[in-house]
Amino acid sequence: MEAKVSQFFEAVTNFFSGGDHIPWSTHDVILGCEKEVAVASKDDSDERKSESIMRLSWALVHSKQPQDVQRGMAMLEASLANNNSPLQKREKLYLLAVGYYRSGEYSRCRELLDQCLEIAPDWRQAMTLKKTVEDRITKDGIIGIGITATAVGLIVGGIAAALVRKN
Repeated sequence: MEAKVSQFFEAVTNFFSGGDHIPWSTHDVILGCEKEVAVASKDDSDERKSESIMRLSWALVHSKQPQDVQRGMAMLEASLANNNSPLQKREKLYLLAVGYYRSGEYSRCRELLDQCLEIAPDWRQAMTLKKTVEDRITKDGIIGIGITATAVGLIVGGIAAALVRKN
């Protein structure tokens, strides 16, 4: 019985908190990646520079700071034209989808995940995020319906109370 009550409260908490399992990055991780990009830009090959930019993009879109997420998304969108392989395109599209998820733009996130899954249909990471996005869209719809129903109930209740007072 106690386990079921615990599961119920966990489900309610996950419903209202989002319950996603996408990792977060810290400001220190972002700073480290920025330093790596600066060093790679001076000394290393284009491949090394590209890899360090991808790590920075990952750190930025996984940040809790909206401005970092937006910066990471801008970097990824700019680099999408430069991809050489389907694997690189898939990775960039996925990270861009994470950025859109973090920004609350769930429909655009889902579109990007569909593109990822066209490249790699069995990619579990993209499938998991897509399920999370679809659950979030459903949850937001349910909350919207609840708010609307409450507003309608209050309006009808107010009208009924006004009619009762008149009589």
